[in-house]
Amino acid sequence: MKKIGVLTSGGDSPGMNAAIRSVVRTAIYHGLDVAGIYQGYQGLIQGDIEDLKITSVGDIIHRGGTMLRTARCEPFKSEEGFNKGLDMLRMFKLDGLVVIGGDGSFNGAKRLADAGFPTVGIPGTIDNDLAYTDFTLGFDTALTTVVSAIGNIRDTSSSHGTVNIIEVMGRDCGDIALYAGLAGGAEAVIIPEIPNDVDALCRTIIHGKKRGKLHSIILLAEGVGKPYELAEEIKRKTDSDVKVSVIGYLQRGGTPSPSDRILGSRMGAYAVDLLLQGRFGRAVGIKGNQMIDISFDEALDMKKDYNRNIYELARILAI
Repeated sequence: MKKIGVLTSGGDSPGMNAAIRSVVRTAIYHGLDVAGIYQGYQGLIQGDIEDLKITSVGDIIHRGGTMLRTARCEPFKSEEGFNKGLDMLRMFKLDGLVVIGGDGSFNGAKRLADAGFPTVGIPGTIDNDLAYTDFTLGFDTALTTVVSAIGNIRDTSSSHGTVNIIEVMGRDCGDIALYAGLAGGAEAVIIPEIPNDVDALCRTIIHGKKRGKLHSIILLAEGVGKPYELAEEIKRKTDSDVKVSVIGYLQRGGTPSPSDRILGSRMGAYAVDLLLQGRFGRAVGIKGNQMIDISFDEALDMKKDYNRNIYELARILAI
């Protein structure tokens, strides 16, 4: 193996630049050449590929987003688009590839590996929705952003005595809402994995009012339902002033946390080591603070479940 490529695909996540930097510098340290593929699989199909040097990844570890940019690419899912991407890898004389992204990106990486091209994946997504790893790259930073927002909203909520619904990202995975709800001291956490009992939620709000609570913070994962409809129902049943805050893409950007910078650095180096060892078709992860790797098949087949202990603790502490 003489030259490897690296790309970021799908949604961006804080820490991707730390991972890119680690891939490039670890590879160069071991005597490999490195190419950056811009705009994910779309850039691969178009041949938007250029060599990267040590200085190419200088001063990026602290930056959010991805220096390689990213895009979603439907054409790569077709046979024609996939074959064109595979031809580009060979045309640019790449011997291996590191893909940084979520489950959609891993599906593309798996196809490359199944076709015989040495590929390793790094889980870069704020959703934390890949079951094989304790945490995905970007989750910690998104969590920090949400907890900070909860603090700001609580100040206004306390001043006006309102109920505040805060919608956070995560698609069908409630981890951002769940962990932020515990860390931010929310009165309720609503996630896709648990059926939502609005009446029970309203009883909690009424009980809080009776004991003099000035505010109620409700964390709502985006995969559950519509926040404004929930606000109207709570308002009708509790006679409360209910406000909605949708944090949106603020969660995806921003300076990566130290934890995400460290995780990205560790995962990037580990991915290069796997390629050098001839271990392909693998997804990098972290378990118990140790780097792990499993096959793409296993990584994609594992079903994500919520942390029941965290959910129960958040519920208990919200009384």
